[in-house]
Amino acid sequence: MDTPNPVKKDDHLLDDLESIRQLLGDDDLQPPLLTDSVDGEVQIPLLFDMVGGKHAAPEPVATPPVAEPAPVAAATEKAPDALLLHLDNELRAAAQLIMQDVIDDFAPHIETEIKRRMDARMERLLSQYQS
Repeated sequence: MDTPNPVKKDDHLLDDLESIRQLLGDDDLQPPLLTDSVDGEVQIPLLFDMVGGKHAAPEPVATPPVAEPAPVAAATEKAPDALLLHLDNELRAAAQLIMQDVIDDFAPHIETEIKRRMDARMERLLSQYQS
């Protein structure tokens, strides 16, 4: 039977994550230590962010209210900022979707491994009490 190799799909997802990390400019950031606490917004999507096969909608971007028409020079200065903000939001939304795909792909493997280890631990505990 011809079945695609799931390892190649996983490699593709990891390559996508790496390219997104490079686009966001996080190349020189170090991962936090285990003793560090995470403050601020959570950037990693949680399992409950996706309910019923629907991805969580990205947070809407707050746009400042326009009081009066701005001069043409001010409009051209704000346009690149708005474009960068839009691109940043799109990249973050794409990163969240890719992370959700990775979580969806690896969750069954993690659950199976946890169950296997819990069963082995249960067997050891039961054998201790029975002897």
